[in-house]
Amino acid sequence: MTASVTEIHVPPAPERIDWMSTPGELDEWLNNTPGEPLALDTEFERTTTFYPVPGLVQLGLGERFCLVDPDIAEQSSRFREILADPSVTKLLYAMSEDLELFRDWLGISPKGVIDLQVGVALAGAGFSVGYARQVETLFGEELDKSVTRSDWISRPLSDTQERYAIDDIRFLAPMYQWVTERLRERKLEAALAEESQRFADELAGQDDPDQYYLRIRGGWALTMQQQVVLKKLVAWREQTSRQLDRPRGRVLADPLLISIAERLPKNLNELADIQGVPSGAVRRYGEELLALIKEGVSADTAGHQPIMPPLTRDQQAAFKDLKKLFRRAAELADIPVELLAPRKRVEKVMQDQTLADSAFFQGWRAEVLAPVINDIEGYLKS
Repeated sequence: MTASVTEIHVPPAPERIDWMSTPGELDEWLNNTPGEPLALDTEFERTTTFYPVPGLVQLGLGERFCLVDPDIAEQSSRFREILADPSVTKLLYAMSEDLELFRDWLGISPKGVIDLQVGVALAGAGFSVGYARQVETLFGEELDKSVTRSDWISRPLSDTQERYAIDDIRFLAPMYQWVTERLRERKLEAALAEESQRFADELAGQDDPDQYYLRIRGGWALTMQQQVVLKKLVAWREQTSRQLDRPRGRVLADPLLISIAERLPKNLNELADIQGVPSGAVRRYGEELLALIKEGVSADTAGHQPIMPPLTRDQQAAFKDLKKLFRRAAELADIPVELLAPRKRVEKVMQDQTLADSAFFQGWRAEVLAPVINDIEGYLKS
């Protein structure tokens, strides 16, 4: 019989906060309890930079917890090995920003990760629920969120910050136990690891500067030639933002790139005349932008992947009908339809007119969709 939440042991808050003072000490700490899932979280800042600035790493093994300064974690060979080791389970909650940090900071795309926010959704406990709310719901403990947006770079951290940081990992292993038991009852045990790693792999693939233009949905109305120009401008902006370590919007914002691709200026005066383009950007980047525009205007558009347009009125109606079929499967499995079939994925199915070639709808999703798969395929062919 499945244990209730009250039967799941939650480690008490430690009386003393342990800090790892050297890479060797961290290596030893990580090797001390092999086989246990590693609870993992990070604190960072990202306001005036392109790349996140690491401020703190929090680690938990069983009832042991520790805090680690970024320079110590960076120099720990064992920490790097564990992040990349698919055989070591890493427990995180809403992990996308943590994974981006590890990619940009350490050059590692972690394997063996488990996103417990996905886990609680698969377990029927709500979609996209925040960590503090989930802890309160499952374990009845209210977390102090007063230092969530505090300075994690400066030292020393306050006692409140340290306690907050430990609480961010203290409930991950108990939550994992609760989720695992529910997924076992639902015959979805493999789904959590599969979905977490699929998400991690997809996130790692989004780092390609040449594909970022596809995320600028406002560019769909441009002609194919203009979209080729936009693709070149966006890739340039990605590379420039990284080189300067500045947020994308502080180089050139998305709407300005769209306007430039639409107007196709031939000289600096025409570029400067585009509403909103800063004069400083014209001085600094103008010649580069004009060269990219010239390349894009003369480039072959064959094989260019267009930006997906919004659905037409007829397509909106068809989308609602199709979404009802996905919703029926989601309700039968007691899984949020937003997790089973996100809007962009359903729109892609409508474009392709089939589920057969969609890697996204394989694995656990194929099992959940089994009761309605014929209805979906029939609707797409009608």
